[in-house]
Amino acid sequence: MTVLVSFIIPHKGRETMLARTLQSIAAQDFDPAQVEVILVTQNEKLRPDTCPDPALLPVVTLHRPPSDTISALRNHGARQARGEYLAFLDADVQLSPNWITAMLQSLQADGNRVLVSAVQQCAADAPPLEQLRTLMSNAATDCNVRFLPGRNLFLRARTFARVGGFPEHLVTCEDYYFTDQVHDLGDLYYTSAASYVHLGEDKEYREMFKKEIWRGQSNLQSIRGRRIPLSEWPSFLVPVWILLFALVTLLALVLGRGTVAVMALLLLLLPILLYSLRLKRLAGNRVGWWPILKFYLLYFPARIIGTYYGLWAVVRI
Repeated sequence: MTVLVSFIIPHKGRETMLARTLQSIAAQDFDPAQVEVILVTQNEKLRPDTCPDPALLPVVTLHRPPSDTISALRNHGARQARGEYLAFLDADVQLSPNWITAMLQSLQADGNRVLVSAVQQCAADAPPLEQLRTLMSNAATDCNVRFLPGRNLFLRARTFARVGGFPEHLVTCEDYYFTDQVHDLGDLYYTSAASYVHLGEDKEYREMFKKEIWRGQSNLQSIRGRRIPLSEWPSFLVPVWILLFALVTLLALVLGRGTVAVMALLLLLLPILLYSLRLKRLAGNRVGWWPILKFYLLYFPARIIGTYYGLWAVVRI
């Protein structure tokens, strides 16, 4: 039987979550004969129990060097794919059983749609940080959006070919770049008809701080070669604002200018408060004020540090 859907999963490191991702594909309410899974891993070898029984879900495993970016892994997998549709998954997502069916229906429901994605769902025991991440991811659902995160993406193979694949020069932010390119061809749709649990979602603030430093390092490089929509400008400008007024606050304190220091501190905190108010409206009574404030008090400094690292990398090039 002809392959209809090709799953492409880039992978490095943890295998427990990868096993749950593969199990969720094997559990789809869809004809398995029309599905193939291409796993592109940077691990030298995988545990025997990582992949499901080949009779339930055959998995083609490709090995790539550690130097490859996640985009390079995805592109390598796509070159081996035989399906009419490509499903790009991260190696730490657990899909709802109707994911394939819902993605096909959502993509085919509108001739202008070129890329669809399912909504994120919290784990049953999700801590406040994971709940916040999920709320932010689902701020707008069942509508066209400007950007879709790379955790679960579904599109036609010919659409992928038209944009030339993922940007291999980016370490992070590759999903912003890729979905922006696809957006030039049609609509991106975020549907609640199916869902996924992000098994690797941030659960501790220290872990989140480290990851945001890593995520921020390609901020500047991701601007190259594409238009920057107005909705993205705050993500670039707010960290600059906070850094500027943090420096002004410190300088004013050193010079003994108390009034200036207070004013600068208030201006520093202004975007943090505004972002927190917006997120609190989304969260309602599900998450308190302190977890939200704590999130942004750590998020923006981490982005500043990550952007600095990225700028230094650009300068060295």
